[in-house]
Amino acid sequence: MDPGIPAAAQAPHGAGLPDLNLLRTFLAVYRAGAFTAGARLLGLSQPTVTTQIRSLESQLGRELFERQPRGVAPTSFADELAARVMEPLDALGSVSGSGGLFGEGDADPVHLAGPAEYLTHCVLPTVAPLVEKGVRLRIAFGLTDDLLEALRAGRHDLVVATLRPRGRALASVPLSDEEFVLVAAPGWAEHVGQRLAAEGPAALHGVPLVSYAEDLPIVRRYWRHVFGKRLTCTPAVTVPDLRAVKSAVVGGSGFSVLPRYLCAPELASGALVLLTDPEDAPINTGFLVQRPGSSTNPHVALVRDHLLRSAREA
Repeated sequence: MDPGIPAAAQAPHGAGLPDLNLLRTFLAVYRAGAFTAGARLLGLSQPTVTTQIRSLESQLGRELFERQPRGVAPTSFADELAARVMEPLDALGSVSGSGGLFGEGDADPVHLAGPAEYLTHCVLPTVAPLVEKGVRLRIAFGLTDDLLEALRAGRHDLVVATLRPRGRALASVPLSDEEFVLVAAPGWAEHVGQRLAAEGPAALHGVPLVSYAEDLPIVRRYWRHVFGKRLTCTPAVTVPDLRAVKSAVVGGSGFSVLPRYLCAPELASGALVLLTDPEDAPINTGFLVQRPGSSTNPHVALVRDHLLRSAREA
């Protein structure tokens, strides 16, 4: 085997290396999720793309895609192959001066939307490699229901959603899990710490609650999951931004429930203290949702793949 070529891209039994054009076609179909859409990206006919994929499968001795009612689904081998050849092929396109393998230099901006806190802390710090490739990003913040409706209307290409969309009209994949933690500033933690262990959540009666919203969606879920009780509490402060909730709690306004990723630096520095540390903390899975038809813009695939890879490596 050639040490310079990823193992998954090398043909078995000394049959030789796959043609780069075949790998290029494979990556287009993989990113587009359909032979027809992949053909549009490449400027080829759909029968030509089908023939090239079958040829690559024959060379590799593996099936790459399974046909579905809408498009195709990659096999596990295809996932491995894509992970290995994606960066080398994209780099080759960049070196050739074309801005990418699929004419990406002329691609439209990618419209990405999601929760302000997650995009600010977990996505935007990682986008420099995309910008270097010439990707233009248009970022929007909002609530999941509103963003998914806007996605269906064509106003976004990708949405980071806090829940999986209903039905099959929108393609979604799990992106990351966020763990929720019950926190307060050191003064309040010292005041209720020992009592909380002995009395349970009743020890927090009289401690001001800072919340994202009046109906306490995050805090109520934590109470049910960890304490097995229904929360009966009126917030002292509500602010529709978890970053602002964190600032208020750090300042001593009371306690709250926050995603761990958002307050990890404050927990490490001691500016915030965990009030409880359950073995089974509540977790919410975020999903990356793509607009149907957005795969005709090759930069959407670059952003999608980058977000999934960054989440795995986090």
